[in-house]
Amino acid sequence: MISRSAGRKRRHLRVRKKVFGTSSRPRLFVYRSLRHIYAQIVDDRLHKTIVAASTRSPEIRGKVGKLKKREAAAVVGELIAERSKALGVKKVAFDKGGYAYHGRVKSLAEACRKGGLEF
Repeated sequence: MISRSAGRKRRHLRVRKKVFGTSSRPRLFVYRSLRHIYAQIVDDRLHKTIVAASTRSPEIRGKVGKLKKREAAAVVGELIAERSKALGVKKVAFDKGGYAYHGRVKSLAEACRKGGLEF
């Protein structure tokens, strides 16, 4: 029997074979821990993180502490959309990191779309 984390890693590797971030369309990667959610926009050709945000980001840390996890994920999505628009990134390839498109991951993605990012 495969553990949940090992199964997630297998799914993520399977997706990573197809999803590749370029300069014109970087990859929006999501990582979810038990307490926090992290999002990064990455250019895989240059091996560089362009933008990053999480529930641990100083700007939103105080606001997120009182919210439910799904609501906190939406705040992170808005923040990453705002930061990416400031750098001129409008289109991204969404990499859900082997997680189901459900709950916190869905909430973050919808907030990014609302903030102006195109998937």
